[in-house]
Amino acid sequence: MVEDRLTDGRRIAQFLASEVTGHDDFDALAVTDADPDVEPTPDGAFAYAIEPARGDGDRVASVFVQPDRVRIEFARAVEAAADAADEAGLRVRPKAVRPPKTLVFVEDGAQVKRTLPVWRAVVSEMTEARASDE
Repeated sequence: MVEDRLTDGRRIAQFLASEVTGHDDFDALAVTDADPDVEPTPDGAFAYAIEPARGDGDRVASVFVQPDRVRIEFARAVEAAADAADEAGLRVRPKAVRPPKTLVFVEDGAQVKRTLPVWRAVVSEMTEARASDE
């Protein structure tokens, strides 16, 4: 039996973008600044950003393509993203910068579906923050 796994970083990033833009749960998010010709690099090449659909300019996350995986750098709702990613069994680590970021690694196509609870947690926190500002 042959095991088919999607392990090409660029294809994983494309699949991830499709999942984020294709779910009604994520209407608050938009894929922006996409580089359709991005070439994976060992350190990760910028593929696209995820920003609020309403266009307030605060980037939610950046997606970087490596040869065999994708790295998502969450800039908003970093604790919610870390907790949800950990619960989903994804590899997570904090990035020690100011302001802090959370890195989530997606190492095959099947793991893209496991990012959905992470995006839901981030959207939920963004919605709560927006409601408290009003």
